[in-house]
Amino acid sequence: MGFFDLFNGNEQNQKERRKGMQEVRQEDREQETEFANEVHMDLREEELDVDKQRKDTGDVVLHKEITEEEQTVNVPVSHDQVVIEQREVNHEPTDEPITEEESVRIPVTAEEVHADKHTVVTGEISAQKRPVERNEQVRDVLHKEKADVDVHGEADVETKGDMDVERE
Repeated sequence: MGFFDLFNGNEQNQKERRKGMQEVRQEDREQETEFANEVHMDLREEELDVDKQRKDTGDVVLHKEITEEEQTVNVPVSHDQVVIEQREVNHEPTDEPITEEESVRIPVTAEEVHADKHTVVTGEISAQKRPVERNEQVRDVLHKEKADVDVHGEADVETKGDMDVERE
């Protein structure tokens, strides 16, 4: 049957011919695989992908609180005290006449206590963050593909790598 024979004839014949050609091609492929010199098969296994994320776990707030304390302080203060003393003298003669009234002013002072406040630094608080590491175990079941070789009859097989060979 030639190339042009496909176009000559009815549709049913053409379908049968195509189906027959597909079957032949499928057989050819199977035979090629069966008689191939080298065959390739991938082996796969699972691995763990571990990821870490930061999350908020709380917070620490530093604050100051104001308290009141009453304090009593003894402060020595002084003031002037005028001591007036009159004493008798011997009647001694004087040349000064008695005139108008005479007065003497004596300033008197006293210390006065004024309490004022001022602020001083008496200490400090510091806070720091530091990373602390610990180990946490992660467990899961991982799957792995492993090659098994079944040998039938007297076939001579040499293996390289990690695989189980079973002779039947």
